Amino acid sequence: MIDIGVNLTNSRFDKDLPNVLDQAKQAGLTKLIVTGTNITESEQALTLAKSYPEFLYSTAGIHPHDASSMDQQAITKLRELLQQPQVKAVGECGLDFNRNYSTPLEQETAFVQQLELAIEYQLPVFMHERDASERFIELVTPYIKQLSNAVVHCFTGTQAELEQYLALDLHIGITGWICDERRGQHLLDIVNMIPDDRLMIETDSPYLLPRSMRPKPKSSRNEPKYLPYIAKTIADARQQDLQSLLSNTQHTSNAFFNLTP
Repeated sequence: MIDIGVNLTNSRFDKDLPNVLDQAKQAGLTKLIVTGTNITESEQALTLAKSYPEFLYSTAGIHPHDASSMDQQAITKLRELLQQPQVKAVGECGLDFNRNYSTPLEQETAFVQQLELAIEYQLPVFMHERDASERFIELVTPYIKQLSNAVVHCFTGTQAELEQYLALDLHIGITGWICDERRGQHLLDIVNMIPDDRLMIETDSPYLLPRSMRPKPKSSRNEPKYLPYIAKTIADARQQDLQSLLSNTQHTSNAFFNLTP
């Protein structure tokens, strides 16, 4: 199993990260992609990837929440990071019009700059979109044929949005949101629309602990070791054999991030 989105630089992992990674391995995970969301965390993600070779890999990018920090110095630093062999994608980048911690214009500018970096370095893009699908599609479309690959991570959108993303040949990352009876019920109904070669799975740890887990974990912290539960939920919703799902998502993730099987 490959978890394509883990926020291991989050302070909630400071005290016991080695144990978290050991338990992930025991749960059957073979690779984790550590998400970079700003320059500092992208540097920290790279350091982790260097510390756990062939198990941890990283991304480097600036999240829409941090888009206001995207200046020339940040671009220079991103260029340095993107040349490191452990860095397997540009991102997390995209648009988040739900909270607008950075202005929409700042978000759009930073997103386009990172799409251009992905083309320049021929790396896939790890993308975030929330309450911004129309503008997101407008910005991605002119670049899509030049991108090596692109994924909408932690997809939580509607059927219409999913259809639009698939029409653009985007990959789709599904998290424990699908296990949330309050907000994720619709995903159970549409996850079967994602082709085998476009679906990837992720925990987005430490966020999005699967709410339907029983017994419920004592801590609200999500961990990579819970990915098998998310995978089983997805497989059941797709009426698909679990081992087939795991084999397909592993193959897709290896190809997407250019990882050695």
